Amino acid sequence: MNNRNIFAALPPVTKNLIIINFAIWLMMMLAPASLQDKILHYGGLHFWGASDFNPAQLLTYMFMHSTQSFAHILFNMFTLFMFGITLERVLGSQRYLFYYISCGIGAALVQEIVWQLTWVNILAGWINNSYGSGLVEAKEAIRQAVATGTNIPALNALLTIGASGAIYGVLLAFGMIFPNRPLYLMFVPVPIKAKWMVAGYGVIELLIGLSSANDGVAHFAHLGGMIFGFFMIWYWKRKGTVHGDYFY
Repeated sequence: MNNRNIFAALPPVTKNLIIINFAIWLMMMLAPASLQDKILHYGGLHFWGASDFNPAQLLTYMFMHSTQSFAHILFNMFTLFMFGITLERVLGSQRYLFYYISCGIGAALVQEIVWQLTWVNILAGWINNSYGSGLVEAKEAIRQAVATGTNIPALNALLTIGASGAIYGVLLAFGMIFPNRPLYLMFVPVPIKAKWMVAGYGVIELLIGLSSANDGVAHFAHLGGMIFGFFMIWYWKRKGTVHGDYFY
């Protein structure tokens, strides 16, 4: 079977999600910098306390990927290809699409909560790094600005994009439905059961997120996708929507 036939045989939701994500990424790659900024301004997920936030971003952000590196979209779409095909066939296309979008929105909501809890510390760190004013002084300046109702444009710099939250939800569902399916990871010579691989990903994301690593990755959004995915699969299992034969 050639590559064209393989792609044509993909179930519709997985295939179209891959096409849409790559099409938007390519459009952003080819667009001038000014247009890229506008796309990020309107479509990327901003902190809900920022002036650039709008509710539609809870959906649109998951179809956008960094143009600074091909690795971002490659990892997400390769994972979707590897695991989404089987998951869509098990859940059915309509339920699978609902699951995917819900995990992405859930990831966004968790990221918003994390920003709500940490934005003062984040901005104070930026001010300290830029001006050397000290964290205590920076936090006090921010609190005074909030108390007086002053707009804080720097809040618009809190931004995330990418399908990773939804993708981690897909991984979580695969691990719950096929917990003992052997998977092979690069540079690991022995197979790992799906349930342990998924659990490992979750622990890694939690530890990195708690470490406050400044790597530009929304680790808690990844966990958010997994959390929302867990409760959906758990509910469908109890309702018998996903047949118990898959859970062993």
